[in-house]
Amino acid sequence: MLSDIEIANAAELRPIAQVAQDELGIDPAHLVPYGHHKAKVDLGFLESLQDRPLGKLVLMTAMSPTPAGEGKTTTTVGLADALRGLGLTTMACLREPSMGPVFGMKGGAAGGGWAQVVPMSDINLHFTGDFAAIAAANNLLAALIDNHIHHGNALGIDVRSVDWKRVVDLNDRALRDVTVGLGGPANGYPREEGFDIVVASELMAIFCLTESWADLKRRIGDIVVAHTRDKRPITARDLEAAGAMAVLLRDALAPNLVQTLEHTPAFVHGGPFANIAHGCSSVVATRAALRLADYVVTEAGFGADLGAEKFVDIKCRKSGLRPDAAVVVATVRALKFHGGVAAADLHVEDLDAVERGMENLARHLRNVREVYGIPCVVALNRFPTDTDAEVARVVELVGELGVQAHPATHFVDGGVGATDLAKGVLDLIETSGPSTFSFTYPDGLPLKEKAETIAHRLYGASSVTWDGKARRRLDRLEADGYGGLPVCVAKTQYSFSTDPASLGAPTGHDLHVREVRLSAGAGFVVLVCGDVMTMPGLPAVPAASRIDLLDDGTIVGLS
Repeated sequence: MLSDIEIANAAELRPIAQVAQDELGIDPAHLVPYGHHKAKVDLGFLESLQDRPLGKLVLMTAMSPTPAGEGKTTTTVGLADALRGLGLTTMACLREPSMGPVFGMKGGAAGGGWAQVVPMSDINLHFTGDFAAIAAANNLLAALIDNHIHHGNALGIDVRSVDWKRVVDLNDRALRDVTVGLGGPANGYPREEGFDIVVASELMAIFCLTESWADLKRRIGDIVVAHTRDKRPITARDLEAAGAMAVLLRDALAPNLVQTLEHTPAFVHGGPFANIAHGCSSVVATRAALRLADYVVTEAGFGADLGAEKFVDIKCRKSGLRPDAAVVVATVRALKFHGGVAAADLHVEDLDAVERGMENLARHLRNVREVYGIPCVVALNRFPTDTDAEVARVVELVGELGVQAHPATHFVDGGVGATDLAKGVLDLIETSGPSTFSFTYPDGLPLKEKAETIAHRLYGASSVTWDGKARRRLDRLEADGYGGLPVCVAKTQYSFSTDPASLGAPTGHDLHVREVRLSAGAGFVVLVCGDVMTMPGLPAVPAASRIDLLDDGTIVGLS
């Protein structure tokens, strides 16, 4: 089979203006083209759609990720293509990939095989410049902070308290901790600093939760960048930074329209981390898609304990959006990995390991159905090494839990390979009855109890413990009036616990919080657990070593 990039390079794309007109009824006058195959949709046009009814929203999530890969983005694309193949007006809503993972270990995030969004190379690299705009706005604020301190520090900022970091959209471990302002008085006041990757910036989370330019400016103004010596918060508004930062983000806020290999329209817009932030594409794109299409398939990052929880407790809570159904992606390989099989042996049939690994998928299904109250099906993303006996056993075991599992082969067959899955989703929406959607915790709980509720209800943890500094920070945020915000737990994606090696469905473990961060503009409090980092490093053999430019201008090696 051809590689992902070979399939994408050989694809016959339709002009994006034609896709917009024929599939969504958008006149070319409402597009801002970025070449022939990608465009932004004008925000003024999207505002004119406010009286249209919303379509059905399908949330794509998954069991806990494994090194074998589950194919959540690929399944999102495959399902969207399958729904369109059934004659339904359909859109996909995805996050924009960060170039850090593209050149690092994970690779791109445009799907794979015959279920991709294209132009794949553009989407995985600079795309329409949204991430560059976010980086520029983020770094403008950093520059204004240091400039204010240099020119007399009228606000009385305690230099030791500045926690707004600069960002770059690459994995670069050497930038995690740096010192700025060296070289004498002309270069500013020396202080310790650091860089995050762009997708970890609070500004990225703000960008994906806002719904208008006015709301964007308000949220930017609310960002807390430092404190005075008497602990008074200093905001971007205090530094008179919000207007200039919003200017840099003005054009980026319009959603990016592309297409799948089968010409299903897709919004690819925004890309916050799925642990340090909420891991979902923008609210602007999601709501616009729901007004343009009958069915919208959107994706939340990592497993249902992280991405889906944040989709529910942050994105839905802030926006009022409600999913009509969820799809939980599973693979035979992932089940065997959670059942104790080494990655090198996942190609060997092992029904006992499949059964052992079901405890991980079962907990995710319980959380989606009973905690979030979202009806769901399982998409069994089939790999060539899966045996018929293994696939049949998964379908049987999932059925015993009261959920339908639909094997799908969209990676090799495109949308037609997900037709049964699409029919299962449609049937679920048709028969699921009144919505039982609910948040994991109510707004009124104190921050500490919100963390405990997530740990107990979703992770199976027995307790939540805190570093002393983290607990003091939590108490301070409560005292400063931030106790009503939702919490965003930043932990490993590979386990329900904070130990990535603890597979399956562990119980009785402790959720230990080592750091508490305020994202006042985005509107949540981050609880950092375990070894989560906001500036990843490159592996020993990075993906960049396989990426190349041929003499004719063709990009190869992307995955």
